Amino acid sequence: MRCDLHVHTVHSGMCTIPLLSRICRESYNDPRAVYELLKRQGMDLVTITDHDSIGAVEILGSRPDFFPSEEVTCRMPSGTEIHVGVYGLDERQHIQIQRRRDDLEALAAYLGEQRLLFSLNHVFSGLTGRREWEDFELFERWFPAFETRNGAMLERANRRAAELARRLSKAPLGGSDAHAMPSVGRVWTEVPGARGKTEFLEGLRQGRGIVRGVSGNFFSLTRDVLRIGFRMMTESPVTLALAPLALAVPAITLLNYFLEAVFVLKWGRAAEAPASASTVPSLSGAGSGVPA
Repeated sequence: MRCDLHVHTVHSGMCTIPLLSRICRESYNDPRAVYELLKRQGMDLVTITDHDSIGAVEILGSRPDFFPSEEVTCRMPSGTEIHVGVYGLDERQHIQIQRRRDDLEALAAYLGEQRLLFSLNHVFSGLTGRREWEDFELFERWFPAFETRNGAMLERANRRAAELARRLSKAPLGGSDAHAMPSVGRVWTEVPGARGKTEFLEGLRQGRGIVRGVSGNFFSLTRDVLRIGFRMMTESPVTLALAPLALAVPAITLLNYFLEAVFVLKWGRAAEAPASASTVPSLSGAGSGVPA
């Protein structure tokens, strides 16, 4: 069975880019359209991982091949921020997760107690800001799974994540991280022999998932950002005044990927050398704040 384990819809809320947070959504994907596209692409199961939301459940929850998930915005003890994928949860668990998301230790303990599968998403991306060396120590201690292929991330970032997951014996997961429809289903995870949602999630938990698909690149990110901008102007015509800014999008996405490459280089090397942890400084977040 196969499933894209990282997909966003309109329920992900407003974007986090300064100045646009009041007028632009993280995603304009309709949950029904996402579901139908994933099924056409051969996904046996469908899940939605909106930011701190399971709003898509109201629309898709009755479908037998759908299971609810979410991408939790979580605060580390160091003060840094990470994204945590949580899979196969219910509404009660969602409420409890949101209450604990500013305390990673409490969150990890609750997820373990509930036997919910959870993963560290895009570990080598500056999307959520800076890293501290102690973050990596807690990644190793608390996370059973790492996202090893993300359809919006650079190939080198995904490669580093996969290497770290193998070294730490973490279960590999992958998803498209699609905020726009053209990227839906670009990455997925297979569990050979699984016959339903329960067996699929258990296979992931046991580390039997096989990640497939392609990494992100300048062209796909630029396309998705332009599509999100177009949808923003369609939904809110007053934002048409921002249309000339579309000319700057290629330069912004190019800068974003350059900064991401620097982030990967810095923290990829640091993660290989725990003995030098005390000498590793924090690194300010790379990336333009483009959704992922």
